[in-house]
Amino acid sequence: ESAMLYKVNLEEPDYIPIQVEGTPKQVEFERTMVTPRRNATSDSPMLEEESDEDEIPTQEPLQQSIPSAVRRQRRGIKKLARFTDMVAYALPVCDDSIPSTYPDAIRSTESGNWASAMEEEMQSLKKNKTWKLTQLPEGRKAIGCKWVFAKKEGFTSEEDIRYKARLVAKGYAQKEGIDYNEVFSPVVKHSSIRILLALVAQLNLELAQLDVKTAFLNGDLKEEIYMTQPEGYKVAGKEDWVCKLSKSLYGLKQSPRQWYKRFDKFMKDQKYKRSKYDHCVYLRNLQDGSYIYLLLYVDDMLIAAKSQVEIDILKAQMSKEFEMKDLGKAKKILGMEISRDRERGKLWLSQKQYLKRVLQRFGMYDDTKPVSTPLAPHLKLSSQLSPTTDEEREYMAKVPYANAVGSLMYAMVCTRPDISHVVSIVSRYMHDPGKGHWQAVKWIMRYLQNTVDVGLTFEQDKSLGKCIVGYCDSDYAGDLDKRRSTTGYLFTLTKAPVSWKSTLQSTVALSTTEVEYMAITKAVKEAIWLHGLLKDLGVSQKQLDVYSDSHSANHFSKNQVFYSQTKHIDVRYHFVREILEEEEILLQKIDTKENPADMLTKVVTRAKFEHCLDLVNIQHI
Repeated sequence: ESAMLYKVNLEEPDYIPIQVEGTPKQVEFERTMVTPRRNATSDSPMLEEESDEDEIPTQEPLQQSIPSAVRRQRRGIKKLARFTDMVAYALPVCDDSIPSTYPDAIRSTESGNWASAMEEEMQSLKKNKTWKLTQLPEGRKAIGCKWVFAKKEGFTSEEDIRYKARLVAKGYAQKEGIDYNEVFSPVVKHSSIRILLALVAQLNLELAQLDVKTAFLNGDLKEEIYMTQPEGYKVAGKEDWVCKLSKSLYGLKQSPRQWYKRFDKFMKDQKYKRSKYDHCVYLRNLQDGSYIYLLLYVDDMLIAAKSQVEIDILKAQMSKEFEMKDLGKAKKILGMEISRDRERGKLWLSQKQYLKRVLQRFGMYDDTKPVSTPLAPHLKLSSQLSPTTDEEREYMAKVPYANAVGSLMYAMVCTRPDISHVVSIVSRYMHDPGKGHWQAVKWIMRYLQNTVDVGLTFEQDKSLGKCIVGYCDSDYAGDLDKRRSTTGYLFTLTKAPVSWKSTLQSTVALSTTEVEYMAITKAVKEAIWLHGLLKDLGVSQKQLDVYSDSHSANHFSKNQVFYSQTKHIDVRYHFVREILEEEEILLQKIDTKENPADMLTKVVTRAKFEHCLDLVNIQHI
């Protein structure tokens, strides 16, 4: 019996993930830690030393006449580590000065600013008639709410900081089929944003940015939902009353969908066309033959047009329907910083501020030893590096591995194709990372510390004009665990990347021809989407060139032949032949030395890596 109890004790997890309420655009995850059952002898895995001051002693229970074999040992409980030097296991890179609760905001040194922000939010809620007070009907339950605070920083100086307070409903308490049904809502793809910025640089368009105040309050609710009164704003004498929601509110599961449906209807009423390839891209053909474009990401908008007058007209139309905030010239969108030199016809996109906060969070400072490539050749990552002993697992339990990889992944998705391959590798071991995997993550951060100001450079391309060009490559059996191969592709517009990917192939390939053929298929599928989106945007491109450095795969893609070595290739990849026959996608041969997609499939030398960056205008800004 004692052996069984000991086994149950060992199977209990060392941490319990808890989901915390938040907005649809920001969700935090906390991790409640408990002290190990044995004293850890290993050093702290973080870059800074940890202290044991957070440990809270527990009171010992009174001794009772119970056999020792039945008694269970009480475990010490460690205080919640939310904003500590260990990054608090939170994916979003946030500022420690931002309060997390209403009492924290009132006690803050910036309480005046937070109070003004909350008052502005309450006025918006009242203006939109978001709810009405009522007594809770019998048999119904009211969901809770909380205040969420944030600082919106300016592009160049701290003088532009805006204090924002948002009242958020605790939507995780909603019941499907009762409080909500459909919840899906699209957002603009990052590739669409980069394509628009490339067109802005190529065509010298005006670029403006807008923000919708309390966007979700514009959506109408069909369901009957009750919510508790917000903290600090309870009506005197009616403290036990609840709010019956008549408009959607931040935090509700159906809020993003209701807002998008309302905005989509408005844009169609204004004679705007929605793209078939990205449902958050709207455009309208003007009388002079030019276009005006609008991109929507929840409540953030980018507007581009040849004429500033047309942009002002659209702003006025939206201001009549929604409460808008005009942010002027676009400087920052989704953490990506935008800068322009219109005389030279250049536009730069980077994440310098975001990366600096990430590196500071994980203890990477200016004195950190820099490296010149995202991953060293001697770092061979595989599942064999995962922990094999209890001591190693206790060590890695203190490491915010998933949070670090998630922060790197956002930079990769937005502006850093140069780290796509290495982030793809380290993300494979998030379920069971080891010390070797953590060393690779720190190596990536050392590379970013040396290249924090690197970004994409879009410039007017007189030779290719408005044409998208694609490159694809593969690495045969590079995965050490299952010997699967890696596919990488990259597409450029106005000399800079607009779409890229580095991913592990879903099946094991038996030849280099098969590997390259599968990579071409992936690239062609992306080329079809890009070609269609560009056509929707009014940009005519007769053929889209895709370059591959494999002569055998190119020949196999263009010719309806079968060889004994290629009969096993899955039929689903043969659709690329039909696409090439339509002659909208043109497959061409390129020398391996001039293929920038090579850095997306394998670890290359420093000289080769820097050459690949130069080929696609990834440079210091």
